Amino acid sequence: MIVLDRCAVSTVDQAGSEHASGHVVIENGRISSVSSGPAPRPSESHTYVDASSCLVTPGLINTHHHLYQWATRGLATDATLFEWLTTLYPVWRGLDDTVTHAAASAGLARLALTGCTLAADHHYVFPSGGGDVFDALVSAGRRIGIRLEAIRGSMDRGESSGGLPPDNLVEDTEAALVATEQAIGDHHSTADDALVRVAVGPCSPFSVSKELMTGAASLARRHGVRLHTHLAETLDEEEQCLAENGCTPTEYAEQLGWLGPDVWLAHTVHLNSGAVKRLGATRTGSAHCPTSNGRLGTGIAPVRDLLDAGAPVGLGVDGAASNEDGGLVVELRSALYQARQRGGPGALDARKALWMGTMGGAQVLGRADSLGSIEPGKVADLAVWDLSGMNYAGIADPVAALVLGTPPPLKLLIVGGEVVVRDGVLLTASTDDLARDLSAASAKLQEAAR
Repeated sequence: MIVLDRCAVSTVDQAGSEHASGHVVIENGRISSVSSGPAPRPSESHTYVDASSCLVTPGLINTHHHLYQWATRGLATDATLFEWLTTLYPVWRGLDDTVTHAAASAGLARLALTGCTLAADHHYVFPSGGGDVFDALVSAGRRIGIRLEAIRGSMDRGESSGGLPPDNLVEDTEAALVATEQAIGDHHSTADDALVRVAVGPCSPFSVSKELMTGAASLARRHGVRLHTHLAETLDEEEQCLAENGCTPTEYAEQLGWLGPDVWLAHTVHLNSGAVKRLGATRTGSAHCPTSNGRLGTGIAPVRDLLDAGAPVGLGVDGAASNEDGGLVVELRSALYQARQRGGPGALDARKALWMGTMGGAQVLGRADSLGSIEPGKVADLAVWDLSGMNYAGIADPVAALVLGTPPPLKLLIVGGEVVVRDGVLLTASTDDLARDLSAASAKLQEAAR
């Protein structure tokens, strides 16, 4: 049992309940109570935390990432998306299970230290001879101790078939589907407090055949798991889709059975009004990645329009090769700023940004029944933000301090009642060891590409 006392609490529940000075009690990995005023001191043995000057929120949820890219940060820094990909694909050919584990461990550690309790990772690069890179990803999640939506990605459309990746970096269509089904059998859990779930994720329309897209959708629905892909990220993608298929990327996705409440799409930057309505009507989710979109100059997603249409929208960090910061809390502010650049100061407020980073993400990943808000009975995934000190002095609204101010340190990050970060220190792994392994992995990849 853990008792968090004398803290501001933003529950992000449906009513938007907040407590200026309240408490949260955790018992057996779940929230047993949340309310205003001082915490009752239970008779049972418990850990008491004086969380005065802190804000407690649900743990942040990252709906789109590529953790292996932590080993290739700082490359192609001034490139368009397609230029960036063609620069990095030859480097990623050297990916193996050792590199994947090192990069994923470091990336997940960074996410944990920035308030993330659940990360969706889209892994779509499976070089021959690289070992079991998907298992290496899952084991990194268990090592760091935050939840993982492990997306078994795939590519089967190489350059010789009009795709973007080199032919030696794509899989055979049937082999990709077989391996995806194996990943579900090996790693997926249906428990509401599952540490690992598996989703199905062909990479993108310009690297995947129609056969793989439709086969993946059928496979996912047969096993009751979710579907994920990139869509409408750049104008180049739209032009290619129009030329090849005579329709927009959203229309193409719908033709292939890729809209629905079990689907979420990364980026969704270039959507016309009809596409926004279709995503809303079908309850198709969007992973909004503002920093990565800014890094690659792809544009600003119509987040306010999607929310108004009824589409679930969460936040994504995206791969660290297009977002070298790799942290999640900064995406709250980035999302707010980009929405206002597109739609003015009323387009998004601090509380809606926090909602997108928590409950919005839980909706996108199909876990809103158990995660995303602070309510009795829900799983105890919580971030306790330390708002003491000069950086926050004078900001009366703690949610505004979190979203608009300097990213605050964590007093605690709690995943299912287990403390993963305490006073800004990761407890599950040595960050010095993670940095050393990551440096070695990065050097190994870049040496192999020479």
